Amino acid sequence: MDTIHACFKEKIGEVLLPGDVFSFRLSESGDGSIKTEKIICGPGLRRNGEEVQVCKSGILRHKQPNMYWIDSQQRRYVPAKGESVIGIVTAKSGDIFKVDVGGSEQASLSYLAFEGATKRNRPNVQVGDLVYGQFTIANKDMEPELVCIDSCGRANGMGVFGADGLLFKVSLGLVRRLLAPQSEIIKDLEKIFPFELVVGMNGRVWVKAKTVQQTLIVTNLLETCENMTSQQRQTLFKRVAEGSL
Repeated sequence: MDTIHACFKEKIGEVLLPGDVFSFRLSESGDGSIKTEKIICGPGLRRNGEEVQVCKSGILRHKQPNMYWIDSQQRRYVPAKGESVIGIVTAKSGDIFKVDVGGSEQASLSYLAFEGATKRNRPNVQVGDLVYGQFTIANKDMEPELVCIDSCGRANGMGVFGADGLLFKVSLGLVRRLLAPQSEIIKDLEKIFPFELVVGMNGRVWVKAKTVQQTLIVTNLLETCENMTSQQRQTLFKRVAEGSL
């Protein structure tokens, strides 16, 4: 019988389009019971019963043992629960901050969703500040909600940040490459000069180096390496490190 993994493996590395459907039959075990296969559908894929539907255009990727997703150059961000993003505070409304996260609507952020915040001890958050937070609510029927604390009430790197530095936008595909464990792009950049980097799943990246010139160089390198091969990127970074550019 056709298994879902067999259906997918034939298409790994190929370009898929919205509307493509993978149909498969659930396999039966020796005792006649139905054996369901576990599969994790990442961005761009949606499972519906015995079908998996493609909802984004891009290249099908696979990660062992059972994760599949569509690698696309999408720039429009759709909030998802649990994702960490960089937001811009746009307004104060009572006990709630309104935050622009690059989606179709603004997210809400409670003043109590910061480490150590109480009704008396309010966080110092101003309109225009950058915040790094995580979605606790994100679905099509409700307003997205952000928090700047983890489940233990600790900031854990979240909160207001970004004094100086430069904020810019890249594709969501490049963001996933930057956030990958042992990212080659980050490793290559660190060989040129030291810098601070904050990457949000919504396509926003914040960079701060020792000088304004170095900050601009890092920004330009990140933007240009989006459509480069690994070899082209390393050649470019090497020339920058040697001062020939």
